[in-house]
Amino acid sequence: MWPLLICSVVALAVIMERAFFWVREATRRNPRLVDEVLSLAEREQYEEIRQRVQGNRDYVVRVLISGILHRAFSLTSAMEIAAEDELRRMRRGLIVLDTLVTLSPMLGILGTVTGIIKAFDLLGTSGFQDPRVVTVGVAEALITTAAGLVIALPCLVAYNYFQRKAETAAGEMETYGTSLEIVHKRNSSRRVDDASFRVEPPGEGERLP
Repeated sequence: MWPLLICSVVALAVIMERAFFWVREATRRNPRLVDEVLSLAEREQYEEIRQRVQGNRDYVVRVLISGILHRAFSLTSAMEIAAEDELRRMRRGLIVLDTLVTLSPMLGILGTVTGIIKAFDLLGTSGFQDPRVVTVGVAEALITTAAGLVIALPCLVAYNYFQRKAETAAGEMETYGTSLEIVHKRNSSRRVDDASFRVEPPGEGERLP
């Protein structure tokens, strides 16, 4: 039961920390600012973007800003790296919950097996004079299995919930990142078109067509 107690404490700590993390991230979300960043990027008003996002901690905004800052080199790669960092932060601790989902029942079964072995050992020494020795021993042994399942079930629910939150956040970052890529490519194409239609002044002795 002592290892199971340690597992329960660790599980409770991870679940509470992740719950607090997602509540904090929800308060930092600012979809309106994300739309403003995309609108300003379309007009190439990057200085205005810098002023608007100063102090903001929205994870989508951070990904977009990373791409904007490195737009001259590789906007897509910069956003991918930033998104990976954000997802790593969002999935922190989930490996612990995933491990506890499997470990807790296994520890419970181990406790049950050792308890049954002990009960039968007592039966061998006392004989059948007191059958309660076996029934009480088996009942106590099954407690560890029940405890392991009680720990594993909340861990499984929490793991799936937090994993789903991370996947939803990844989808948001991908959607807005793709929008910024489209805006950046459109701006680049527009600059190329403007350059191709620029008419050079005619030289001496030359006439415009």
